[in-house]
Amino acid sequence: MKRLLITVENAEYQVIQSLKLNRIKRSKLREVFVEGIECIKQAIESNIEITRIIIKNINNLSDWGKNIIERYKDAKIIEMSNELYNKLTEKINPSEMLITAKVSPNTFDDIRTENPFLIVFDRPSDYGNLGSIIRSANAFKVDGIFIIGHGIDMYESKVIRASLGSIFFTKIVTVESIEILTEYIKKQKIKNDMEIIGTDSTGIVSVKDYKINRPIMVIIGNEAKGMSEKLKSLCDKIVKIPMAGNVNSLNVSCAATIIMWEIYKKST
Repeated sequence: MKRLLITVENAEYQVIQSLKLNRIKRSKLREVFVEGIECIKQAIESNIEITRIIIKNINNLSDWGKNIIERYKDAKIIEMSNELYNKLTEKINPSEMLITAKVSPNTFDDIRTENPFLIVFDRPSDYGNLGSIIRSANAFKVDGIFIIGHGIDMYESKVIRASLGSIFFTKIVTVESIEILTEYIKKQKIKNDMEIIGTDSTGIVSVKDYKINRPIMVIIGNEAKGMSEKLKSLCDKIVKIPMAGNVNSLNVSCAATIIMWEIYKKST
């Protein structure tokens, strides 16, 4: 067991803090910071490599916490002072444990190609929305999420928390350009005759009346700006969700979840 006591903001502490706050550092080290019991449980269940287990006092851990330390003998066990530990977490009542873990980026080759169900999220800008969409995608058996355009980092700790750890079971690909996505779609059109639909409150086709079936790719627009014109041009149809109230649009994660459910229920 590699056990380390930290009482000041030393180099090790700064690395851990940067994994929480700095996407460049996360990308370089391919490590993420995870907090929250459910997120930690999901990370462990996914069998990713746990690199650090961060606690306040090893003697005060629950049996669950002690079992994790016993299980991950190659991970660094880091005990911190209350002040440093509480500074790392944003929670008023933090969990008894924090972890860091290795992650590997997905590519198109990791995505199922037979009868796929895919989501494209255009320039996500809200941590909670991205995390919620990842959570819904996991619930409704989406085969892959493509993130395109300049947006937030999917491994930001707030995104991981909002996903309730489902991010560790979800195939997510960062697409570098619209040209790369266009080429991928062309190949899927030939192989699967995959349909591309966009979601927008100005769409003329109601999702209630439209037969949405796999194989399919659903493009979700940016929270504030909607879909880019280039992404719209890739769509076979633009669909909308009919609403009876006074509002004319839904939160993007709510809208995405409704669309995912419509597709999921027709394929089960």
